[in-house]
Parts: sequence; C-alpha cells; structure tokens
Amino acid sequence: MPLVQVTIGRGRSPEQLAALGQAITDAVESSIGAKRESIRVVLTECEPEHWFVGGETLAELRASGRR
Repeated sequence: MPLVQVTIGRGRSPEQLAALGQAITDAVESSIGAKRESIRVVLTECEPEHWFVGGETLAELRASGRR
C-alpha cells in the first residue's frame, strides 16, 4: 500500500488540490504498478508564513512576485 505525503504552501483551490491528488495517484499507479485502490495520498498544507526559502517566508516571496 503506497503512501505519498506532500507538503504544499496553503493557497490552492480545492480543485487544484484534487487535481494534484489525482495526478499523484496516476503517477504511482503507472510507475510502480500499484493497484489504484491501494494508493494513499496525504496533502498537508503549510501556512506561507511558516515556510522559508533562503531565509524568507513564502508569504514574503509571493508578495514580492518572486514566487
């Protein structure tokens, strides 16, 4: 039973998150031949103020247009 865990910065729509979950499921199914019903995907959203890239928060990077 494959389990894929993804941490992503908060800010995506429910539709985008669903599409990501589908795409990951499809990739696991096709790449390792896992049965679709056995694949688990966990998406964890992180507050942009708690995610740091090069010492700056994701919120700061988004606000500056650099992310």
